[in-house]
Order: sequence, then structure tokens, then C-alpha cells
Amino acid sequence: MPQLEAESAQSQDLAPAAALFHGLSDPTRLAILQHLTLGEHKVRDLTEHLGLAQSTVSAHLACLRDCGLVASRPQGRASMFSLSTSAELLDVLASAERLLAATGYVVTLCPNYGIGTTSNPAPADLRAHPNRAP
Repeated sequence: MPQLEAESAQSQDLAPAAALFHGLSDPTRLAILQHLTLGEHKVRDLTEHLGLAQSTVSAHLACLRDCGLVASRPQGRASMFSLSTSAELLDVLASAERLLAATGYVVTLCPNYGIGTTSNPAPADLRAHPNRAP
């Protein structure tokens, strides 16, 4: 029994990291974060840059804010959104890019979470990644 308790405690210790990665697991949220690396944006600016509906961008920003990844401040009748911890988040995104490059983007072929699966319906431009195996 002690081994099961230790495994359960370890799983609980990893739960916050899993929640963080789940918050980052949507291509739209990653695109929003990439735009915010350039500086503050209004929802309207993000909808124009990403070609998405205002409600979609707002919902993803709410998720990112709830995860502690973005912050907002009022500016007139609008809100300005920015990265809440830009240095750390930039490190995570850069590390993810290095990991993808090191693995040859093989994760895109994962039957559970790969590109094109029902759990990760990525945009068409990502489905045809040049480094993706045939």
C-alpha cells in the first residue's frame, strides 16, 4: 500500500503542471500568446490578426487569464491584454519549439493528441507541417 500512496502523491504533485500544459494545449491559445509576446493587444486587435470571432478570442483569453498566463487592464471601454509572466512563458514556448525540433515533430502523429485527431483539430496550415512524417 505505501507504494500506491506514493504514486498517488506524485500524481497530485504533477497535477498543476498538467493543468498548465492543458491550458497551453489549444492552437488558438498558443497563437494568442504568440501575438502577446509582441506587446499588449485589445480583443479587437487579436480578432483581426487571427481572423477569429470576438467571442472565440474572448473565451480563450478568459482561459489564459484563469490559468494566470495573461493579465488585463482597462483602457477606456476596452481591455488591454498582456503576458503576465513574459520571461517565463517565453522560456516555455522556446523550450517547446526546441523539443519539437529535436523530436522531428513526431508528436503530430500521436494517435491521441496528434494533429487532426478529434482531441486536437488543428488548422489546415498546421496539418501539412513540412517536418511531419508522411
